[in-house]
Amino acid sequence: MKNDSATGSSARAAPAALWPVLLLIGLVLSVVLSACSSLLPQSRQSTAAPLPISQTGNEVAIYALDLIGTGYRFGGKNPEAGLDCSGMVSYIYREAAGIKISGSAADIAKDGKEIERQWLRPGDLIFFNTEHRPFSHVAIYIGDNRFIHAPSTNGRVRIDRLDNRYYAERYEMARSYFD
Repeated sequence: MKNDSATGSSARAAPAALWPVLLLIGLVLSVVLSACSSLLPQSRQSTAAPLPISQTGNEVAIYALDLIGTGYRFGGKNPEAGLDCSGMVSYIYREAAGIKISGSAADIAKDGKEIERQWLRPGDLIFFNTEHRPFSHVAIYIGDNRFIHAPSTNGRVRIDRLDNRYYAERYEMARSYFD
């Protein structure tokens, strides 16, 4: 062991003397971070585990892809006449999964199981506030941060991204109807 001529202590003794200080710093950081996380609103904290991928949800997503380019029509409930957002969701869920969903986007938002955004699976429904009222638009998540919907803008069923600024600012909730 090498002695420090100024203090008469060994070079290895100095780090051991820091352990109590480092432990105290670690404890303080742990308490502070724990306290900060408890200040988050409860709705932002994760309370459920992610669900496994659903075969039914995959079928819904695949079926939705086939409707890209279908014309928009307010109140539309079938591809031949045109679709609005809730009509598209109702049609796809009925045809691809045998699940009856009806009503407006706000009506549809009342059913299903609410899920955290980070746990979205193909086929899950995403709700947005696009008309200055809650749950005014609904879309089907297809994976990779993308969704299919029937927006009135540009008049066609299309794919958009959740991280698109317009939709990211208007995102409200996601719901699952599978498993």
